[in-house]
Amino acid sequence: MKRKLYQMETFNSSPIDNEMVLVDKYITDIPTELRYSSENNFTGKVIYNFSKAYLRYGTVQRLKKAQELLKEKGYSLKIWDAFRPVEAQFVMWNVYPDDDFVADPTKGFSHHSRGNTVDVTVIDENGNEIPMPTDFDDFEAMAKYDYEAEKDTELWIIPACLYKDLMDESLPLA
Repeated sequence: MKRKLYQMETFNSSPIDNEMVLVDKYITDIPTELRYSSENNFTGKVIYNFSKAYLRYGTVQRLKKAQELLKEKGYSLKIWDAFRPVEAQFVMWNVYPDDDFVADPTKGFSHHSRGNTVDVTVIDENGNEIPMPTDFDDFEAMAKYDYEAEKDTELWIIPACLYKDLMDESLPLA
């Protein structure tokens, strides 16, 4: 018997928290540039062949809250990665087998593969990306979510602090 990994959204009822949904159906003003659907990622290869972001509905609700808070300040989130097929996780692990940055797919499904995690950046009202301490797919210590740099250094600018505080408030770690 095949095990059902996640439940896709049903269109005749309101979704429940664990249903996989299209993000832009619920957050219409969030730009999406899925890096793994292009060569613009650490592997240099297209990892998956879709360009729409999917997440579990509960995650979308928290992301929507973060988007609303940022919009009040003249910023927006931009999605770089959301749901990721398990096969994509194997490709990534084969290129960079370091479980500090890439989930080992032999140990179970990653948070991305479950639709629980989203990689985002912050953009201004003109769509310009706000500088962050690191770029997407950076495997330095600074790239870790819980990295505690001196907040007054050049590498940790005010928008990055705003972003981290916003994520702490809107998307608490499970």
